[in-house]
Amino acid sequence: MTRYVSTPGADAGAGTAAGPEHGSGPAEGAVAAGAAATGTPPGAMPSGTPSDAPPGGLRARLPRIAGPRRPDAGTTPPAGGGAGGGDENAARGGGRRGRRRWPWWMELPVMAAVGLLVALVVKTCLFQVFTIPSGSMENTLRVHDRVAVNKLAVLTGWQPKPGEPVVFRDPGDWLPARTASGGTLPGAVDSVLSFVGLLPPKDDNYLVKRVIAVGGQTVQCRGTELRVDGQIVVEPYLHAGDDSCAGLDFGPVTVPRGYVWVEGDHRSNSADSRYHREGPGDGAVPVGNVVGPAAAVVWPLGHVDWFGWSGR
Repeated sequence: MTRYVSTPGADAGAGTAAGPEHGSGPAEGAVAAGAAATGTPPGAMPSGTPSDAPPGGLRARLPRIAGPRRPDAGTTPPAGGGAGGGDENAARGGGRRGRRRWPWWMELPVMAAVGLLVALVVKTCLFQVFTIPSGSMENTLRVHDRVAVNKLAVLTGWQPKPGEPVVFRDPGDWLPARTASGGTLPGAVDSVLSFVGLLPPKDDNYLVKRVIAVGGQTVQCRGTELRVDGQIVVEPYLHAGDDSCAGLDFGPVTVPRGYVWVEGDHRSNSADSRYHREGPGDGAVPVGNVVGPAAAVVWPLGHVDWFGWSGR
């Protein structure tokens, strides 16, 4: 379509046609006509024209500023954003896909080492498992029960108290000497698993008894009555058919400071403090030998039991 622009000062009533046959676009004709009327030099920007939106005819004459290419309208940008984004993401994805996992024969030792480290931390700071070797604590604890000892309680300042079942290291000749494990592979494996706490200790002798009195208290037994500081101790945990003295009278005995007096719940089947009066603590056990309170029976499942944070 041909566009006509009125040019004041030119031929009155005449119009200048700008079209394809004149070799210029409609906008260029308009600009030329405006320049002739206002005295604006050809190629200069007319006043009032926004600097960021030059007329179409001048766009070809202005210098082009290089910038990021924009996707054509109606087209979908390439994956990854701007130019080259797809190649960059592809390179990154290729790097991830190219990352190889360790072979199984390297992963297994690492996983085993991490597992042993976790077990060692649990044994040192949380719980350690011991096996009950005898019936001296029946029926509270039975032979071959697995008992979890609360090590965290010890780390947080726990001290033995009367009525608590505790696990302690043999203070001397309470148990017969055990033969140390040999240098065979199974013996070495048992030693490692015992060290990290996955198996009960093999080479050390541990016992479990109930605390009856602590340092500074006086304990004695006469007939069927057990007294601590002159007060009768009620013992509902005793094995059926047993009484507190089980035919063995003793005392009064004052427990030395830093020691605990311990006895088994199966009073007639327990070689406890009553039978080791010749020791340095007059039968009592050093508190330093106490590993911690027996908090729970964890095995077998049919005898699982919880004694509380401190084993009461």
